[in-house]
Amino acid sequence: LSLFGAYITRVAKVLNVAGPDGKPLPPTVNVLQPIVFAFLLIGAMLPYWFSALTMKSVGIAAKAMVQEVRYQFETIEGIMENRAKPDYKRCVEISTQASLREMIAPGALVMLSPILTGYIFGVHALSGLLAGSLVSSVQLALSASNTGGAWDNAKKYIEAGGLGEGKGKGSEFHKAAVVGDTVGDPLKDTSGPALNILMKLMAIISLVFANSFANFAAPQAGDASGTWAGY
Repeated sequence: LSLFGAYITRVAKVLNVAGPDGKPLPPTVNVLQPIVFAFLLIGAMLPYWFSALTMKSVGIAAKAMVQEVRYQFETIEGIMENRAKPDYKRCVEISTQASLREMIAPGALVMLSPILTGYIFGVHALSGLLAGSLVSSVQLALSASNTGGAWDNAKKYIEAGGLGEGKGKGSEFHKAAVVGDTVGDPLKDTSGPALNILMKLMAIISLVFANSFANFAAPQAGDASGTWAGY
């Protein structure tokens, strides 16, 4: 929130728009402007897109790991009897490569969104984008972390015998909890914490490029439009 405020203040200083009394107008965000309101909605959708990409990435990496484990069980005899060692190095490689490769798309989404918005649609549109993503990210991050934790704890509760005899491991209750935990783990361990990065990184990039956005959009000081497109 402080980074968002710093961006708004910086843009207002660069544009240097004067009021009727000749004094500079205070930094504000007018959500009644169509371009601001439109990008407020777009910004609110970005965290959901970002979360979907990270959840999908976890699934892709997990599938690759499962396939490798199955392959080693089939090709390396004696693993289950502890007579042979699995190829741990290959599993680490899969995990490391997937963690780097699968974050390209979410990272590009976070970094390019404010840059493209600022240069193409102007500083006011970017204000709406940041405000929408900030509010939506907070709500989604809290929901993801708590929901994922609840699913994870539900499985542990069942495994500990909390539902009573015959309803622990191997039961239909446990199988259902495992399915829930399969979704819960990436929610609480990946998507939820990653939204904190989305909020901060978008605001930091906007603040760093604020002067460039404002000068590109309004080369003449005092131009209140904030964009070459006139929005």
